[in-house]
Amino acid sequence: MTDIEQKKIFSKNLNYYLSKANKTQREVADAISVSPQTFNTWCQGIALPRMGKVQRLADYFHIEKSDLIDERTEQPSSPKSNIVKVLGRVAAGIPLEAITDIVDEEEIPEELARTGEFFGLRISGDSMEPDIHNGDTVIVKRQDDAESDEIVIALVNGNDGVCKRLKKYADSIALISLNPNYEPMYFNQEEIEEKPVKIIGKVVELRRKF
Repeated sequence: MTDIEQKKIFSKNLNYYLSKANKTQREVADAISVSPQTFNTWCQGIALPRMGKVQRLADYFHIEKSDLIDERTEQPSSPKSNIVKVLGRVAAGIPLEAITDIVDEEEIPEELARTGEFFGLRISGDSMEPDIHNGDTVIVKRQDDAESDEIVIALVNGNDGVCKRLKKYADSIALISLNPNYEPMYFNQEEIEEKPVKIIGKVVELRRKF
């Protein structure tokens, strides 16, 4: 088996178990102590993890290492995919009006698609560096709320789309950039209602083209 074939098999298996567990790439990456960028290369079949990390993944999903490494003839290791539309570029920096143009398409596994409604968004800007780069595509689960510390897509002033980390406080929220060069955006309850500030989805996956 060639290196390319092994990467493809591992990627397919890893994406299946991500979808089955309803986990985001970032959640699992954090759990096994690797960067989201490295984890993303595994999901896309660009790179293979060392065996120690394969074991960490197997332990996390409560499966055998062979479930990730070996090609399986039966479903579910190659689940059906669903197409989601990638919408126009959304600012990951200074807010700009969200564009609704369809700029691309991405596939997501059927297991993931069954958990809700999804769409893709193209990122513009560097405020989410080093995790999310300018030109990356994020897969977003449509929902109007999220937990503190999750990455969300929010509309500010009703039409400005931003990709930020959400932080919740007793009577306010903050939309925080990962890039320390950008100041957090704080909103009290009155501002949330009057601007308004609305969560439109939670980022569940990152897609990057090299």
